Amino acid sequence: MSLEIVLEQLVNGLVLGSFYALVALGYSMVYGIIKLLNFAHGDIYMTGAFVCLSAFGVLSGFLPGVPGIIVSILIAMLISGVLGYMTQRFAYRPLLGAPRLSLLITAIGVSLVIYNTVMVVTNSQPLSFQSGLNNTAGIRFGGIDISYIKIVLVAVSALVMTGLNLFINRTMAGRAMRAISQDQDTCRLMGIHVSRIIGLTFILGSALAAVAGGMACVYYGNVRFNMGYIIGIKAFTASVIGGIGSIPGAMLGGLLLGLLESFGTQLEFVGSAWKDVFAFGILILILILKPNGLMGKSEVERM
Repeated sequence: MSLEIVLEQLVNGLVLGSFYALVALGYSMVYGIIKLLNFAHGDIYMTGAFVCLSAFGVLSGFLPGVPGIIVSILIAMLISGVLGYMTQRFAYRPLLGAPRLSLLITAIGVSLVIYNTVMVVTNSQPLSFQSGLNNTAGIRFGGIDISYIKIVLVAVSALVMTGLNLFINRTMAGRAMRAISQDQDTCRLMGIHVSRIIGLTFILGSALAAVAGGMACVYYGNVRFNMGYIIGIKAFTASVIGGIGSIPGAMLGGLLLGLLESFGTQLEFVGSAWKDVFAFGILILILILKPNGLMGKSEVERM
C-alpha cells in the first residue's frame, strides 16, 4: 500500500469516524445515565439532516454559503434537541422504573415512528443538498488532495467533542450527569433534579446527532429517509468498541471504526462490498478479547 493511499484513507477514515463519533456520543450519554440503548438515536440523526436541508432551502435565498449552512445546522440542533427531549419525556420517563426490556422495546417503537413519519412526509424520495460550496478546492499534502470541506468537518467534530468533554468534566450539570450515572437515589437526596438532568442529556445527545446530520448534508450532498439506520448501527458499534457509557470511549470508538472501515476497503480480501462485515467482525473480536470495550469499566452489581 503506497503512502498516498495510506494518507488518503487516513483522511477518509477521520471524516467517517467523525460522523460515527458524534452519533455514538448520544448512545453513550443516554446509556451511561439510564442504561437505555436508544435505538431511535439514528433516526434523530436522520431528522436533523432533513431539518438542516429544509432550513438551508429557506435561508439560501438571502443567506447562502457557509453562513446559511451554519444557521441551518443550529436550527437542526434546536429541533432535534426538542425531539430528543419529547421522546424522553413522553416515551421513556414513564418507564424508567420498568424492566429494561420494556424500555428497549419502546426505543424500537419510537425509532419506527420517526422513521415512518419522515418516509411518509418525503414520499420515500431522496433529496439533494445544494450547498454552493466548491467541493474540489483544498490543499495538496503528501501527494494527495484534501478538500477544505473534509478539513472543516474533522475540525468541527474535534471542536464539538472537546467542548462536550469540557462540559461533562468542568460544569455543575456535567458533574450531575456523572453522579446520576452512579446512583440516582443518592442524587435525589442531595437535591439534584434527576429528571431535568436526564432531559438535558437527551437534548445534548440529539443536538450532537443533528450536527452529524448537517455535516452529512454537506459531505454527501443528499438526504434519505433510511440514512439513519446504518449509521445508527455503526454508531452503536463504535460506542460498544470504545466502552458504552464512556464519553472518551465513544469518541475513540467512532474514530477507530471509521479508520478500520477506510483501511479495510484497501485489503484485497475485503473491498468496499465487505466493509460492514469487516467492521462487525472487528467488533466481535474486540468484545471477545475485552468485553467492556477499550475504555469501558467493569460494573459491580450491588446486592
